Amino acid sequence: MNIFQALLVSHREQRELAARLLASKPATEERQHVFEELKAELAAHETAEERCFYVPLFQHDQSVDLSRHAIAEHHVMDEMVEHLEKVDPHAAEWQECCQKLCAKIEHHIDEEEQKFFPQAGEVLSEEQKLSLAKDYEAEFTTMRIKQEA
Repeated sequence: MNIFQALLVSHREQRELAARLLASKPATEERQHVFEELKAELAAHETAEERCFYVPLFQHDQSVDLSRHAIAEHHVMDEMVEHLEKVDPHAAEWQECCQKLCAKIEHHIDEEEQKFFPQAGEVLSEEQKLSLAKDYEAEFTTMRIKQEA
């Protein structure tokens, strides 16, 4: 598995969780559970992706701007998650913020897959793509274990 395939696994999970969250009934245990799952998935993915994919890409001039942009989008999504944690789950604002978060997640994933992956594919060697996948998977697993502890 290369780095792009490894990242796609998490992207699929994020899409599925976002869809389940949007389809869940307001202020239910199911909604809270799915939200917590999505929050954990995003946190582990973002950290592992930044450390094991974006940071190595900063070494290449042609991928610096996209790396910065992607990291900035991670920060925006983190702020959106933090805001949702503070909003009353019974309030209409919660659903509105949730929809915005899920739209942002979809936008970010699409942008990565359509713009960033092809560009990164040009600057990374095949060996690097395989090595980064192993690093990403190890970091992702470590982050998930920390969240559960």
